Amino acid sequence: MQIIEQYADKVIASGAFDPLDRTYVMNKIRAFVGDEDVEANDDQPLVAQLVDLAVQRGKIEDGVTEREILNDQLYDLMTPRPSVVNHLFWEKYQQSPSTATDWFYKLCTDNDYVKVAAIKKNVVFDKATKYGNLEITINLSKPEKDPKAIAAAAHDTQKKYPQCALCMENEGYRGRLGQAARSNHRIIRMMIGGREWGFQYSPYAYFNEHCIFLLGKHEPMEINRQTLVNLVEIENQLPAYFVGSNADLPIVGGSMLAHEHYQGGRHTFPMMKAEIKKPLHFDQYPAVEAGVVNWPMSDIRLKSTDSAQLIDLGTHIIDVWNHYSDESLDIKAFDGDTRHHTVTPIMHRDRDAYVLDLVLRDNNTNDQYPLGIFHPHEKLWHIKKENIGLIEVMGRAILPARLKDELNEVKKFWLGQDNQIAESHLEWAKEVQAARDITDDNVDSVMQEELANVFAQVLENAGVFKNDDAGQAGWERFISQL
Repeated sequence: MQIIEQYADKVIASGAFDPLDRTYVMNKIRAFVGDEDVEANDDQPLVAQLVDLAVQRGKIEDGVTEREILNDQLYDLMTPRPSVVNHLFWEKYQQSPSTATDWFYKLCTDNDYVKVAAIKKNVVFDKATKYGNLEITINLSKPEKDPKAIAAAAHDTQKKYPQCALCMENEGYRGRLGQAARSNHRIIRMMIGGREWGFQYSPYAYFNEHCIFLLGKHEPMEINRQTLVNLVEIENQLPAYFVGSNADLPIVGGSMLAHEHYQGGRHTFPMMKAEIKKPLHFDQYPAVEAGVVNWPMSDIRLKSTDSAQLIDLGTHIIDVWNHYSDESLDIKAFDGDTRHHTVTPIMHRDRDAYVLDLVLRDNNTNDQYPLGIFHPHEKLWHIKKENIGLIEVMGRAILPARLKDELNEVKKFWLGQDNQIAESHLEWAKEVQAARDITDDNVDSVMQEELANVFAQVLENAGVFKNDDAGQAGWERFISQL
């Protein structure tokens, strides 16, 4: 069957158009790729073939950005309008929240907004550490930046539209150099904390049903009582998902501090499985179970069916931590008016109970640790130098793509083969080689185990109260302040 006809049939089968619209749909496709139809190749996705056809015919340039824009425009044809998507989502929500999210997630994978094929390229495994199994991912899914876009950004001084990658204005946006194509993007509107928010999936997901909740207006991130209220309201609406916020300060925060947003999804992270190592009791909040979690980062967990008490106690902990200093441990709340403390708050449900993890964060720097005292230390930069965000706080490493090839060279080094090991890995590689009996049969498992151990050290570096005697004494002093 010919390619334009075949894709038109697929568009109609999606339900976005009726069979009576077939000629109209075919002409929409022809406008993108040219009028003449050609035989389809059964071994290649239809949209990829159409994009290649458009390049061959000079309808678009053969560049990363142009190909992405056309890919998403073609998939937009099989995606209902935003109003229809929202109507169907909330109609299905009446059956159950999971019925609605299952449908919406399938829509976003079927229309290639969630880049399933690209995500499958990621390296993913988990390995046991002293903190339980930690999850390791080497992120290979995101495409390399378009050189044309990099060049254009260097000379771009105009006010941007959309203002950022999270703004509502991205829904249906064609895209341009330096601004992602979003023709096939859809956002579910929902009320959270008395304000309009959006719910969408992440195109390059780091875990199952990785989603984003974004404020309808472009306002900076802020962690406070309202954050906890919002997390409870999201859990009430979508109880099968966890939801959490990156910290709202540089170094310890995510990369999108300018737009208030949370992340969520259907995944049980290692931190959620970690046990309480020290129970805490707060007389004013009798309905809340509390405790310090056995985790490399500094985490207080609250659990209750009483969301009001949970919010009140969580707010108390945030407020005390934001003003707490212990300079014997390099913990300092303020420099003048500059705040250095915040939390990474994460919530999930355990049947009827709300479970809130509050991970204490400090973004101070000094001469020894210029990128952050509670940040991966220099010895670990060969594996992980980037900020520790929400996902990594919970025990899932997001490691850079460069490591796939670099670590293959490390394995060759361990096995005594010709290699081009990077200088940055050499000291670590020698330490591991001296400590382990490495063979052809176990080299892959050794690499996975050692990466998990490095990630555990990364999280320990980011913890404000270390798991040693001084750190535990620091915990006692902070708890007494609470």
